[in-house]
Amino acid sequence: QLQPVESGGGLVQPGGSLRLSCEGSGFTLDYYAIAWFRQAPGKPREGVSCISYPGRHTKYAGAVKGRFSISRDNIRHTGYLQMDSLRPEDTAVYYCAITRNPGSGACTVTDEGRYDYWGQGTQVTVSS
Repeated sequence: QLQPVESGGGLVQPGGSLRLSCEGSGFTLDYYAIAWFRQAPGKPREGVSCISYPGRHTKYAGAVKGRFSISRDNIRHTGYLQMDSLRPEDTAVYYCAITRNPGSGACTVTDEGRYDYWGQGTQVTVSS
């Protein structure tokens, strides 16, 4: 079973920044679209951002647009989510998901069923 691995979560004060990373465990992310989803306690999982392969197309949820930036380094086979101006409402477990079948839009943050492989998540807590 292919599984991406997330890293970079932690505790940060409001207004701070974190950068999450996503890598393949025993495989590379070549030809996979990458997405980040998050789930806060008591809430459904929601899409945050996605990036196509090799990286020409990106999408963001409205709640994070202008604050988060998704990217990928295809030489290092790693995806990133740069999170700036963090707010307490960004507190959640963040998941990396990948697919080679992202659909017509190059990637999606609204259809998590498109993603075949999911990481175990990394906790992001924004609190003073």
